[in-house]
Amino acid sequence: MRSTKSAIRYAKAFLELSSESNSVDLVAVDMERIVEAGLETGEFQLFLNSPIVKTDKKISILKALFPEFTELTSSFVELITKNKREYLLTEIASAFVNLLKKQKGIVPVSVTSAVKLEKQTLVQILDKLKTHVDGDFEVTEEVDPSLIGGFIVKMDDKQIDASIATQLNRMKIELAN
Repeated sequence: MRSTKSAIRYAKAFLELSSESNSVDLVAVDMERIVEAGLETGEFQLFLNSPIVKTDKKISILKALFPEFTELTSSFVELITKNKREYLLTEIASAFVNLLKKQKGIVPVSVTSAVKLEKQTLVQILDKLKTHVDGDFEVTEEVDPSLIGGFIVKMDDKQIDASIATQLNRMKIELAN
């Protein structure tokens, strides 16, 4: 929990700094690359957490891994590493991307269904959500056959579970009592 709060503070400060230098979009691309690196392999986070690899070596490796970074991002990553906070780098990058989306009015929405939803059905679900949310949706669709039918919508810290599997579980619990 503490590391997440620290990551958000660093991300806010870096977003502010990149806004002042009019390089938010370029920095956002850099931050997305860090998030991707963290998601692609667990070895990246192991490298960042490693107490064996010295700070200077970590900085040179990060510069070699991300040579296309803007000067601002490179300086930020170097500063974070020199201050022994490199283990937060992927969290900071993720928080930066999320804060930027929030600032631009983009709302990430995840829709999970038992089978791929038809376009019209997805539009109907999103239209219902639009009445309660300001902003544009960034929709991620997933398929999970274990839901049997229906769907689950996740947005921020909210979840709407209209799956058959959940309804069957509720009925099972009610019948057991």
